Amino acid sequence: MTGKKSKNIGQRNRYYVKDSHPAIVSAEVFDKVQEEMAKRSRMVSNEGGTVEINGGKYSGKYLLGNLLVCGDCGASYRRRTERGKVVWRCATRIEKGKDSCANSPTLDEEWINRIFCETVCENGVCDENIARGKADRIQIFNLHTINYYRNKGQAKIFF
Repeated sequence: MTGKKSKNIGQRNRYYVKDSHPAIVSAEVFDKVQEEMAKRSRMVSNEGGTVEINGGKYSGKYLLGNLLVCGDCGASYRRRTERGKVVWRCATRIEKGKDSCANSPTLDEEWINRIFCETVCENGVCDENIARGKADRIQIFNLHTINYYRNKGQAKIFF
């Protein structure tokens, strides 16, 4: 023995003892936090089962801010006020101009909220907690949208 510390990377057996001390947080709280972290992560699942990183950040301020995704470039949509009207527009188009994302439509907030409530929520009443639990993302294309649901279903809606 030399008295030096070294990490055990396979030289000796490792022993893990489960429930050896009281947990700081309960297993239920831990699981809920893990779900929230996954929801807020920048990972997006594609149709083929592959996972890619989305460039947008999570925002809890607006429900649609975390759901609307540009079908042309993959960027998230942002809420803006233009000429006194609230609209949602592709982040790439806002930052880099129309040439970078020419096919992304600008969506009127009243219209997208109405369509969202009709397709995702029940009985026309849009409860944010229910909507967050059902909708995964809404991909916006020039002439239609595709709603992706948590149970892996999808619905195409034409403008």
